[in-house]
Amino acid sequence: MTDAQTGLVVTTPIIIVFAVALWRMGVLRTTGTVVAVLASVAIAASLFLTQ
Repeated sequence: MTDAQTGLVVTTPIIIVFAVALWRMGVLRTTGTVVAVLASVAIAASLFLTQ
């Protein structure tokens, strides 16, 4: 696994945790949280597979 792939594996869950934490605090709506999680997973997957 390259350094870039390792970075993606580490940062994507962090982004998801922050999105869920913001949703629980009432800062993000449910749709915004879902979009943020899906976008981060899609971007990470595409970048991971193209590395």
